[in-house]
Amino acid sequence: MNIVIVGGGFGGIKTALELAKKKTHSITLISNSSNFQYYPALFSTATGHSHKESWVPLKEIFKKVPNVRIVNDTITTYDPENKQVVGTSNRRYKFDKLVLSLGSVTTYFGIDGLDTYSFGIKSESEIRTLQKHLVEELSDGSDDEHNYVIIGGGPTGVELAGALGEYLRVLRKHFKATEPNHAKISLIEAAPRVLPRMSEKTSAVTHKRLEKLGVNVEVNKKVERLTADSLIVNGEPLKTQTVIWTSGVANAPFFQNNEALFTLDKRHNAIVNEYMLAAPDVYVIGDNAATPFAGLAQTALHDAIYVAKHINGSKKPYKAVQPPSVVPVGHRWAVFEWKKLRFAGFPGGVLRRMADLIGYHDVLPIGWALTAWKAGTKRELFIPDVQVKSDPAK
Repeated sequence: MNIVIVGGGFGGIKTALELAKKKTHSITLISNSSNFQYYPALFSTATGHSHKESWVPLKEIFKKVPNVRIVNDTITTYDPENKQVVGTSNRRYKFDKLVLSLGSVTTYFGIDGLDTYSFGIKSESEIRTLQKHLVEELSDGSDDEHNYVIIGGGPTGVELAGALGEYLRVLRKHFKATEPNHAKISLIEAAPRVLPRMSEKTSAVTHKRLEKLGVNVEVNKKVERLTADSLIVNGEPLKTQTVIWTSGVANAPFFQNNEALFTLDKRHNAIVNEYMLAAPDVYVIGDNAATPFAGLAQTALHDAIYVAKHINGSKKPYKAVQPPSVVPVGHRWAVFEWKKLRFAGFPGGVLRRMADLIGYHDVLPIGWALTAWKAGTKRELFIPDVQVKSDPAK
């Protein structure tokens, strides 16, 4: 069977690995990146940890999987009549079965200036740009940036806010900063509380933990505009040259561009049937599907395993499963929530480390999984053209 999988994230890789166990399948995995990106670790890499936590070459993942072919391309068009997808390369990829797992993209909700002046941490290039900016702020021994602003109080924003202070202290020490540290880290959220999709109790505990780490948490705040040197929030200017946008994701534009061929919900996610099919022989999984708990890595993995079984002949309908949520807030500390079970602190931090090990092993060969996981215990201070190691406890 000729199977085309679009997307090199959790869902696409896991689907390919599961289907590749059947040697009669010929699988083409199409990705617009040569690396698998481990999204749960991006905040960590952004704040000084090794890039090995976050990026692994796709060719290494499938090195010993001969019936998976990796293609670097961006799919733009779906041709149902000829059972093909077309890439920006103008290449056409014929399929018997198609699995779409393209992930999500950043959206700025039309807020003026964010696309020009804000930083992000959702890709390697965004992270390197942010790190160079932070280094430039401190490399002369001073720190003239008084406001480091993170927009978005979801898991990514909370994780970053909990880790940024430590990274700035390490940078200041490395560059022997002589001026007193007057810098303030602020986390801005439009909703009434941080982690608004989790319980009120978990939100309150997280809020308190962030404040203990020195983060200024501001909720019910509307971001209106960003210029080169100030952020307008609720009509008031905040002087800053460091705004990091962690909020706002939208479905991959492929679906809107081909909306005549899919049924989309109000978020432009593809509506699928009980077998994860959005069209004949076309499966949509992970972030792209209008299913409960979409947007989480564990959901993409769950979807991938289900679709692989269905392609291989299973007749069972899809059943959504609520995954646990573990959000780190500073070193060795995390909040955990799954249904009615909730706790926080060091045990949550241990669970997060175990969850990362499982997450790596779900998609990576054991050697790469252990390397990526161990990288999270070490800190590499990123300086352009130089990697200087530093003790994270200092």
